[in-house]
Amino acid sequence: MLDRRGFLLCSLGAALPFTLYSWSAAAQTSTRGALAPLARRPGVKPRNIVFVLTDDHRYDAMGFLSKRGYPHTPALDRLARDGVHFRNAFVTTALCSPSRASILTGLYAHQHRVVDNNHPIDPALIFFPQYLQQAGYETAFIGKWHMGGDVAGERENDSPQRGFDHWVSFPGQGTYLPSKSGLNVNGVRVPQKGYITDELTDYAVDWLNARTSSKPFFLYLSHKAVHSDFIPAERFERPATWDPAPGKEALRPMWVQNQRNSWHGVDFPYHSTLDIGEYYQRYCETLLAVDESINALLEHLQRRGLLESTLVLYMGDNGFAFGEHGLIDKRTAYEESMRVPMLMHCPELFKAGSVVEEVVANIDIAPSLLEAAGLTAPMHIAGRSVLPLARAERVPWRESLLYEYYWERNFPQTPTVHALREQRYKYIRYHGIWDIDELYDLQADPLEANNLIFAPGHEAIVQRMNRSLFDVLVATGGMSLPLTRDAGDVQRLRRSDRAKAAEFPPQLLQKPVPPP
Repeated sequence: MLDRRGFLLCSLGAALPFTLYSWSAAAQTSTRGALAPLARRPGVKPRNIVFVLTDDHRYDAMGFLSKRGYPHTPALDRLARDGVHFRNAFVTTALCSPSRASILTGLYAHQHRVVDNNHPIDPALIFFPQYLQQAGYETAFIGKWHMGGDVAGERENDSPQRGFDHWVSFPGQGTYLPSKSGLNVNGVRVPQKGYITDELTDYAVDWLNARTSSKPFFLYLSHKAVHSDFIPAERFERPATWDPAPGKEALRPMWVQNQRNSWHGVDFPYHSTLDIGEYYQRYCETLLAVDESINALLEHLQRRGLLESTLVLYMGDNGFAFGEHGLIDKRTAYEESMRVPMLMHCPELFKAGSVVEEVVANIDIAPSLLEAAGLTAPMHIAGRSVLPLARAERVPWRESLLYEYYWERNFPQTPTVHALREQRYKYIRYHGIWDIDELYDLQADPLEANNLIFAPGHEAIVQRMNRSLFDVLVATGGMSLPLTRDAGDVQRLRRSDRAKAAEFPPQLLQKPVPPP
């Protein structure tokens, strides 16, 4: 008898991506309400789990991937050397709150509805740590929450959240150095004493040391780093796509050309005279403390004799552009924005030095960690467990991944984006603007410098990927755009002495045709 996932595979066709295996709009109501216990996997030992999330960490900003010798990340390099590197890991929305909500729920942004950084999360949504608690785990969250709050007062919530027995957080983005907002420790406001990365690490190790329970544990350490601002480090080289290749200017969407001179562009970054090279240098230096944090956790597990058996998972919440396509920050469907580092370590489960090539995503974190806990993921989750891939098992896997970003009034430079990312091709569709879409051959053009949307011979690929993209949206209840109240400032200025407004590309220009 086919279960719901099997039915979707058979009815929609084997050529469709595994992202179709998720809840439909009609099934949405079944995921809300009382927490039903999950079935246990027979014979599976619940693992201790350490999940470390960083902010804005690019997929290629690790020592073992660097051709320049920096950033210096010996602990992350150790995770890759002794564990598993997911070379093609992505987020389904490259923005803090939506990505973090997808991690906690296993759902797309159009399903959990956390589509920006300003608005509260639905109290009826279930976070996977709630299932871990129910299964007997001791759970702790330490670090940046950055979801929910009082929209009218524009305050960000840092109070203890469901699914966690122990809680340490701070309002909004927090601060690297002590500030008056301090920390929220289990509902009590306490001062921040030092540099935030070090302090969060100390709280995490202290919680691990203080445990006396025989229960398995789940530690979620969520760093503020490597969010701006930073500390200087090495020399910076402009990316190859800082400026479009000669003759390719018209193949960039007009919004990308216009964003160059905006809050999120290289001509007017954050409406300032910020030097992007120095900005990247400080980013690399800030990452050093994160790497030291990873090392402290690994050393603690080793001293306790737990390193071989504990599942350690490291991931970024989204990527970050430093001038690629003339842009900074994230939000876009370009690789620098949506692709993230992802490393997994558990010698009892995985072969050292393994590399997974399949496309994995933040929506896969919840079902993966539930499997590590010996639990079967609920059917409404959109993602799938990556543990079989890490064990080098041959299993059916998604052929493409849906990406989505919804226009924010606060940052009007970036339109609503839907994209389909396959191993070879990426199709990007923009909603609500008069512009062109994009198609890239990632094998021939990994920098996404040559838009093939008008290239002869690619019409069938565009049509196929457009159909597949909408198949995913239909199957997952994504055929409506979330609308939220205005909140916060709007960053819409331009520099008067930099790039001017883009012209329409020649493919959209036509001379009038005389009437018949």
